[in-house]
Amino acid sequence: MTVFANILFFACLLANFTINYVHYIHMFQLNSYTPKEQLEWSVKNSGDVWKRTALAALYAVFAAVIALWAYADGNTTVWVLWDMLPYIGALMMCVGIIPAVRGLKKPAKKKLVFTPRVIRMCVTTTIVYGAVCALSFIFMYNMKLYFAAVSLLPCLCVFMPCVANFINKPVEKAVNNYYINDAKRIINELPDTTVIGITGSYGKTSTKFYLEKLLSTKYNVLMTPGSFNTTMGVVKVVRGSLTAKHEIFLCEMGAKGVGEIKEICDIVHPKHSIITSIGEQHLETFGSVENIIKTKFEIADAVTDGTVFLNYDNRFIREHGTDKHHVTYGISGGDFDYTAADISVTEKGTDFTVHHGGEEKRFHTKLLGEHNVQNILGAIAVSHELGISLDELVYPVKRLECVPHRMEILDKGNGVTIIDDAFNSNPAGARAALKTLSMFDALRIVATPGMIELGEREYQLNKELGEDAASCCDIAILVGERQAPPIKEGLLAKGFPENHIIVAKDLGEAMRSAYSIQPGRKRVILLENDLPDNF
Repeated sequence: MTVFANILFFACLLANFTINYVHYIHMFQLNSYTPKEQLEWSVKNSGDVWKRTALAALYAVFAAVIALWAYADGNTTVWVLWDMLPYIGALMMCVGIIPAVRGLKKPAKKKLVFTPRVIRMCVTTTIVYGAVCALSFIFMYNMKLYFAAVSLLPCLCVFMPCVANFINKPVEKAVNNYYINDAKRIINELPDTTVIGITGSYGKTSTKFYLEKLLSTKYNVLMTPGSFNTTMGVVKVVRGSLTAKHEIFLCEMGAKGVGEIKEICDIVHPKHSIITSIGEQHLETFGSVENIIKTKFEIADAVTDGTVFLNYDNRFIREHGTDKHHVTYGISGGDFDYTAADISVTEKGTDFTVHHGGEEKRFHTKLLGEHNVQNILGAIAVSHELGISLDELVYPVKRLECVPHRMEILDKGNGVTIIDDAFNSNPAGARAALKTLSMFDALRIVATPGMIELGEREYQLNKELGEDAASCCDIAILVGERQAPPIKEGLLAKGFPENHIIVAKDLGEAMRSAYSIQPGRKRVILLENDLPDNF
């Protein structure tokens, strides 16, 4: 067996392992570096995992059989096969890369970011990989099993991010604690900066964007960008952007489990807080609505001498309440501190009147839908309580723009309007989007893969999505055969014509179908949710 043959085999093995490892560490990053979520993901996507590892597993078995045969016997036939093992292995490893290469060609919605943490995991994995190869050669060379042993590495590649994460845990904890303590120091050195925490199952990002625009008419405001709403995301913003010039820091706080919002509050110590909504979202990780309620109200518990702003249209928020000083708002006509009434929605925008005590003011926004009024009302309530009059807020409200991918209205020309609601993934948000779609005088098309991370309620809630869509659209395009059944069942249950239902394999095919139906006719296409890369 030549040196060249061994080098060729190990080069192909390394290529196979590396390409697949990049994919799996990307998924691990999307799964919030959580081993439990990574393992659940690997089970749900076992078909793809098997495609990537089948040839490596087959070769491991073949190599083990040949090695044990050669060790036990030693006739000419087995030695010929033994000499061919590295070439066979190199070929199978290269063929096994094909599914991974095809995966690389698919554009990622959220690309892998080579953060310092990811780089440290890659270094650890390289050390483990090298150690396994070396030990296999040292201890299994005499039994000729080392080809079989090292070829198992690509089979176990899916678990390597978890292994590297476990090995690096003490280091990562120390690094995170350093950054967290530094963020705490910065916050403590800025006593004149007012921190406003914002959370909710949905609506928190939109409310944050609207509030930043309104408060900026009077204050110097910094907000967490995009969806930087995890503990380390907030820490990064504090350490990288927050300075003494900022009078207000709007801190969005997200969570997938109990205690995660408290963890952020313990760093930034919000003076005021807003809870925009509570609903059935991330039930897979929370386990129950009760846990979601408990977690969201951690932001209220953190307020000592400030104000908690509560959306009292939400039943869960209203029934739980708080003993902290609070201000309520809503559009459902209750006895709230701030209410929006006389809501009028057209294709050109939304008009509404805000009532607060003896004050009232008429507002107009180019944004569509009552759900946007609800979020804007929350921003108005906070801004008014912080010293900006309703009169001063009329013009900023009129200038509010859609938050990207959240009911964003896009005029594509040739009579095509797209409502981009790709970042919405909850039942209440979907119902609001469908209600907005229903008001358009055009061919109304909804394209959706449904909703995920809803635990045992996922099938039922997606069925209800189909039931809601039946009365709001003319054509329903269901994205993904795997997600389609419950939505289709809901549509048919409400008498929706089956020949108006299309199942597309991906969003690209869905959009081609949407454009091809009744060409030349004015149409509105609602893109309701877009599943992440790790689904």
